[in-house]
Amino acid sequence: MHRDQRPEASTEPTDRVDLTKPDGSLPPERPPGPRAAAEPAAADRVRSQSTGRQRLLAGLWPPRVTRAQLTVALLLFVLGLGLAIQVRSTSDNSALRGARQEDLVRILDELDSRTERLEDEKRTLEGQRAELESSSDQAEEARRQTQQKEQQLGILAGTVAAQGPGIALTIEDAAGAVEPDMLLDAIQELRAAGAEAIQVNGNRVVADTYFTGAAGNVEVDGKTISAPYRFKVIGKPQDLEPALNIPGGVVQTLEKEQATATVERSEKIVVDALRPAKQPDYARSSTQ
Repeated sequence: MHRDQRPEASTEPTDRVDLTKPDGSLPPERPPGPRAAAEPAAADRVRSQSTGRQRLLAGLWPPRVTRAQLTVALLLFVLGLGLAIQVRSTSDNSALRGARQEDLVRILDELDSRTERLEDEKRTLEGQRAELESSSDQAEEARRQTQQKEQQLGILAGTVAAQGPGIALTIEDAAGAVEPDMLLDAIQELRAAGAEAIQVNGNRVVADTYFTGAAGNVEVDGKTISAPYRFKVIGKPQDLEPALNIPGGVVQTLEKEQATATVERSEKIVVDALRPAKQPDYARSSTQ
């Protein structure tokens, strides 16, 4: 090769671009664009939302019930039950709200009479106890009181005839619509008003008396009775008669069935229908 001969320039293309500055340093990097910055933020937000939802589901299920929550739930249930019972009992007494003033006065008088009877019985028992404690001959006094108590129990059991003030109740049933339970309601009202002896159409009414049959074919203790139904009741007339005439009571119920009830006061009512004395099979006196 000749000394002054220069090598030929390379004709191969190159893709490299020299970005270095004349001093050899690199140019500063360009900041990422807004789309490149938004994509990581959106991904973090989706990841945080998913994590929060999972935490909420994990806190709600399965449910965790503590003892305090069970106690509060039980107390709320008892409170609700008590309120429901109170509301129901208040609604049951709604019949008295529509009663007239004279009817309410009559009911109050009946309650006062019952209280007075209980007070009288209490004083009587206290007097008997005082007589037993102070009597010089306690054996004779005990015998006298025993005989008196036997007469009283005989009247209640229906084994002894009785007489005294009271009322006569007559129920006319031309349509044959009076049911046995209506007569039983009359008995219950009379007992609640202080009736001490009752008989219906010659049948003595005692603690185990029962009414069966149907309208127009009523039976008392298995014996058929027919209208008119005649009640003889011994007790305080001032208490017995109002008990039958209270609003929604026996008299009004019978009138709805086209039956009539007549009540007459009397200073002497004789209850002479008797029941045989029964010896209990199993019960024995516990006193020695």
